[in-house]
Amino acid sequence: MNEVQEEAFYEFLMEHKEPFTIKEVSSFVRSKDSSHYSSLSTEIVKLINSHRLAFDAGPNKWVTRVGCFSGAKFVIRPSKDEIANGILIPGHRFIPFGNPALQQKDYRCIWNGIEVPRENTEASPEDLSPYYSLYGDEFLPQYLARENKTNENAYNNAIYDEPDEVNISTFNLSVFYRETGFVPGDLILLTVTDWRNVTFSIERQSLDDWSKDELLEWKNTAEAAFCASFNKMGACANIEEQIAWAYYLGGARIKNVPAWPLDYFLFEISDRVEAVPFGIETRFWFAGREIPDYTSIKGIQTQSDQTALEKILFAYNIPVSEFVVQAYIYDALYRKETNFRNIIERIIPGSVKMSRWKIEIIAGYILEAFNLFKQGYSVFKDRLSGPIRRRASDLHTAIIDLASRLLKGDFDKTWLPKHTFVTLSQIQGHIASVLEDVYNDDKALTEDEAFSVESSLEGMTETFDEIREAIESSLDNYRHSNISLVHSEIPPELIWRMVQISIGGTAVWRRVVLPQTLKLNELHKIIQSLFGWNELYAHRFSSDVPCKAEFLDEEKKLKEALCILDLSVNGLSEVNYEYGTFWNIKIIIMVVHNAVKNEVVRCIDGENAPPPETLEGPVCFRRLIDAIDSTMETERKYAKLKLGSDFNVNYFDINECNQKIESVVKNINGDKI
Repeated sequence: MNEVQEEAFYEFLMEHKEPFTIKEVSSFVRSKDSSHYSSLSTEIVKLINSHRLAFDAGPNKWVTRVGCFSGAKFVIRPSKDEIANGILIPGHRFIPFGNPALQQKDYRCIWNGIEVPRENTEASPEDLSPYYSLYGDEFLPQYLARENKTNENAYNNAIYDEPDEVNISTFNLSVFYRETGFVPGDLILLTVTDWRNVTFSIERQSLDDWSKDELLEWKNTAEAAFCASFNKMGACANIEEQIAWAYYLGGARIKNVPAWPLDYFLFEISDRVEAVPFGIETRFWFAGREIPDYTSIKGIQTQSDQTALEKILFAYNIPVSEFVVQAYIYDALYRKETNFRNIIERIIPGSVKMSRWKIEIIAGYILEAFNLFKQGYSVFKDRLSGPIRRRASDLHTAIIDLASRLLKGDFDKTWLPKHTFVTLSQIQGHIASVLEDVYNDDKALTEDEAFSVESSLEGMTETFDEIREAIESSLDNYRHSNISLVHSEIPPELIWRMVQISIGGTAVWRRVVLPQTLKLNELHKIIQSLFGWNELYAHRFSSDVPCKAEFLDEEKKLKEALCILDLSVNGLSEVNYEYGTFWNIKIIIMVVHNAVKNEVVRCIDGENAPPPETLEGPVCFRRLIDAIDSTMETERKYAKLKLGSDFNVNYFDINECNQKIESVVKNINGDKI
């Protein structure tokens, strides 16, 4: 599509409220410009799917965001501080009901037919953090900095520390609060009246007007919608996209009242959904479970709507646009370099084995573009962008090289740090965006912009160095373990393994040494003893890795007669232990342990006190832990009732743990396993 057609396409998405077909949107675009008639429909489908610009409504049908959210109702619960100061902080409160193309300072609220005025509010980033937490804490500086130039400069001047104070645009609701008799605990009911221009009508709402059954119905609908979005869309590109899909899949009920405020529902009410780490970012996911890692840095990126050059690079795990390639070419001009081989080797590191004819295609593109760009290139115009482009391209090359070497490496990938490819993908995506922003000297940065990008690059470089060190350490451990196993003369049945056992959604874990001959039904009893549980609920072992048929019983779970050796020799280094309805335990089979004479099963490390098994999962456990230090006596008493009056979240006694294990081992097989 050309520029006119793209504008028409986005205009359609902003205005069309009914479910649409490709024929309908193509007709609208052609009415503005009929060029490329034969390929227009195909390009539109690719664009919608690659950027998830509309919701999939079935075969060849989509729903726009304006169609999904127009007329929707939702609620916000202002804090006591907001009510006392007569303001409302937009923050994350309007997700997913506002047009993401607009900034929060452009949002409008209407009360009694009159637009609510705005005012500037000064506060510390720490005080504002709870109002932006749905985005993920890692994005708080980004959202505050883009509020205004003053905030941006404040963050640029405080590279390693947050600024003491920032200024944000808030709604002045002093009259609304006063005249409606608003009190802490009341809600603001909002209706989306203009999605494109982000306009809402507002009114006061009391929770007392709604029954508990109605609120429970909304909670169940919302939880089911979020779980459906996780199954359908995975982790998505960001949290906002996750939430948007959940509201779409939740249907009419989730977009109507009675309802809980979204942030309160996710952080306080739901026991099926929680925020979890995802590389260097955060996502929402099934409570007590981890998001699966990527298998390459292409991550959730798609091959749709790509040029021939981009498709070649994407196929070799280099997910970049032509603008990034052009940035490398301008970088060569800045370096005063004319050796095209060096340009190619930076874009395609030596670890990426690409066929000669594909390299020749890329070389031809580079040669043509280089000769074109050098005609109007100006080092003077490039004096600020050039150094940034050079640094960014070097970092991008290092990421591509590391990812390529990891993918080709002859080792067990489960030894890599958690979310290795997720983290590398996220850093690569950020660096690629920087290169797209400064890909030529015509896109010259101002001094303030250059300083801001430099600060961002500094943080990304540090993060990359940290993940690279963690990867190297993990590979060293793998090599050491592999050498020990190869050169050991001990029969396999006498080899022991180090195993880590952690409770999903908590900071509770234990590390034990076990014989490889230990069966899963025996491991079950040891896990129960590690956490002081009493086998009150049913359990099962399973694996996310596809298993051979003989590994599975009729319920598609691992057979409890299997031993640790059976798992490790067949490539299963991680196993799930599902206990009851609420607890998911991850078991990681780690390095070979050099057992001494008369070696015994024992715990060698761990952290934190385990939750009582009768609690309703990790979300409930964390809320009770928070309640222990609550200023409200009722909450403290309830937490101590559920956890025990002497519960200490940091308590871990390795000797006590091993005494319990010793007792269990004796019961498993006499006095010896």
